Amino acid sequence: MTQNGNLKRLVRARAAKTGESYTAALQHIRQRPDEAVIRSIRIAVAQTSLFNDPRDISALRASGVEMRRLMEEAHKTGARLIHFPEGATCSPNKRIMSENGPREIGPSNWTRCEWSILREELEATRNFASELKLWTIFGSVHQLTSPHRPHNSLYVISDRGELVTRYDERLLSNTKISLMYSPGKNPVTFEVDGLRFGCSMGMELHYPEIFTEYERHDVDCVLFSTTGEAPSAPSLAFAAEALGHAASNSYWISFSAHAPQSVTVPSGIAAPDGQWAVQCPTSGEAAIAVTTIRNDPESPARPWRRNARANLYTPHQIDGDPRSDGRNLF
Repeated sequence: MTQNGNLKRLVRARAAKTGESYTAALQHIRQRPDEAVIRSIRIAVAQTSLFNDPRDISALRASGVEMRRLMEEAHKTGARLIHFPEGATCSPNKRIMSENGPREIGPSNWTRCEWSILREELEATRNFASELKLWTIFGSVHQLTSPHRPHNSLYVISDRGELVTRYDERLLSNTKISLMYSPGKNPVTFEVDGLRFGCSMGMELHYPEIFTEYERHDVDCVLFSTTGEAPSAPSLAFAAEALGHAASNSYWISFSAHAPQSVTVPSGIAAPDGQWAVQCPTSGEAAIAVTTIRNDPESPARPWRRNARANLYTPHQIDGDPRSDGRNLF
């Protein structure tokens, strides 16, 4: 009886720490340390309408309604987690926010943001995540105390409606760091049903060090959120980089951007083989795409690459001038 009670306490403690269900936490604790277990989870990636004026109360309300509609769609497919773009609640336009604007881009005037309305929509979304038992990860501006600029953030809401963690964009664009936001400092990981997720956003897809860092943190999937680019001049670079990072690090990448750019680069989920497992429609409209992701503890790719990135080759390297053996170079 005592042993059973101790087991239950361990399971509840792990579930409270990681946000896993009781069953998932129990499976993890019962797993032998040397036992390789294949774990899977059904996730949804979203593309949402672009709302870029935080002064517009009706738009802030509309973004919240749209997010919750997509959450319900994901729930009906059996998804355990839904991933939204950067600025899913609102992605403030630099000209709208400029205190010198709109013609001149200057420091952002954050008093223009309807913070109270934004908080109400965030709270409604958090409560809905709890109602659906759906992990919900979405981009939003995170207010700091004056005179500090806000963070550009990803909120991680558990299936119990709790704010588990928050990722703040670290490698900001020149405009963002000069005129709009405060940068974050640290990588962020969290676990759902035994799988580990990392967070990235904005333009960080251009920086491979972000993604190799998450490989060292043993993530199974990185959730990358962006606003995307102007549909008038979209670039395929982000999509290509997402596939490349997935392949070179042997993990999944969920790529979530706003709907207008979907006509060229829709949101999607890249598999560890560097191919799209699923993508949203190219309709330019808000939508989701759903797939099941899983770890592969038997794959030799990640262990081999870790060895290769360490000192695997050093003992085999030959010192000296390659011309010293007297043979022709060609």
